Parts: sequence; structure tokens; C-alpha cells
Amino acid sequence: MLGEQERVGFKEFRDSLKVGVGTLYYHIDILSDFITQDKNRKYMLNERGRLLYQALKEGTMPAALRLDRIYQSGVLRWLFLSPILGRMNNAIKWLPLSALILALGAVGAGLARLDPLLLFYIPTTKGFELTAASFLFHWVGAFFFVDILAYILYRRLGYDVHLLVCMGVATLPLAIYPYLHMVLSLTVPPIMVTYVLMSVLLALQVWSLNLLTSAFSYGKGLRLERAVILGLTLLYANIALLIVQGNLTLTG
Repeated sequence: MLGEQERVGFKEFRDSLKVGVGTLYYHIDILSDFITQDKNRKYMLNERGRLLYQALKEGTMPAALRLDRIYQSGVLRWLFLSPILGRMNNAIKWLPLSALILALGAVGAGLARLDPLLLFYIPTTKGFELTAASFLFHWVGAFFFVDILAYILYRRLGYDVHLLVCMGVATLPLAIYPYLHMVLSLTVPPIMVTYVLMSVLLALQVWSLNLLTSAFSYGKGLRLERAVILGLTLLYANIALLIVQGNLTLTG
């Protein structure tokens, strides 16, 4: 589009591509090495962008970019749920799915008696209602934490509903863990059950952190490397909270 029209405004981009504001900012951020803005804040290709556009027209795309396309079109895209998160232009439309996943996690935590603390679960004697409410409370708190952090670090303001919906979908791995915990606790031999549960939780934590990173990227229109910083900050804050509550101790 930029190669053909030379200069395109943000509204023209959005009307032509029919994508959400957050998604458009995300792709513009990814292409920041190839585009610039003129004095009227319209987007145009810079020198590198013009060279890339010419290479694409001539069919001489660099091997690195071809490999990147292969990388993004494989299993990794589904591990990051990119095909789903990338379609969430209308956040309200996807709100029921996000709410359903959060409700699934809250009910599971209550049934399994696992007190949730974002990416972690702690066995508890609390009742069903309090444990389920704790699941929702911590994820709403995480949303506000990331929303504020995105503004402080990158001046990204708005798109709150989009971020909330994306984060709700990203909790899927941790939402299903309590159910796996209940099943594995009954089926795995006692001598192995602790190891198996820890391994499963670790795998789902890694997956969920990847999904959250993708959710921050799409929800706030950030490049992946910037979203990674938000994800790691959330993880460190989570660990710090565990230490403060006495659920994790440091020895040395």
C-alpha cells in the first residue's frame, strides 16, 4: 500500500485494512525500521523500505525474511494464539470467550482448592467462593498493572478492553491446570504425583507467559520485544509477591 501510494495517513490505513487500532499500531511498530512519517504525520517508506519494496516486486526477497515468514506460519503462531488474537479487532465480540475462560479458571481453582496467584497455584483450605474470587481478582489486578506499565514505558494509552479480552484468552493454559491437577492427583502413582504436577504446571506457566506476551503485543499494539519486557516484569512482580506472602523462600 505504501509502495503504491507513497504517503498514507493512519485513518486511511485503518479504513483500507479494516483492522483495530491496536492491531494497526502493532504492525506499524513491527515495520518501524522500514517506514517513517512526514511533517503531516503521514506514513511513507524510508530508504530501507523502498529497497525492500523493490525487492518484493522483483521477487528477490532476502532469505532471512522468507525464513521469518515460514517461522511465523508454523506451529509457533498457534502456540502464541496469533491467529485468534490477530482477529480480535472487535474486542466486544470476543468478550464472552474471554469471560468464559476466566470463569473456567475460577471454578477450577475453587474445585481443586488451589489458591491462584497469577502464574502460580498454592494449595489452600479456603472455601470455593473465596478461591474462585481470588482467581478473578489477581487477573484483574494483572490487567491494571500491565495497562499502567505500558503507559509508563511506551506511552500506550487506551485500548483497555482490547487488552483485557486478549489477556483473558491468554489465561487458557492456567485455567485448565486445576482440572489437570485433580485428574492427575487421582491417576498418577503417589510417588510420582508431585513431580508430574510440578512439570505440568511449569509447562503451562511457560505457555501462558508466551500467550500473555502475545496478548500485550496485540492488545497494546507493541512490538514483540517490547511486550516481552511487560511479560517479564509481570513475572518478576509475581515472584516478588510470592516472597512477600511467604509462599516462596530464598536460600543462599
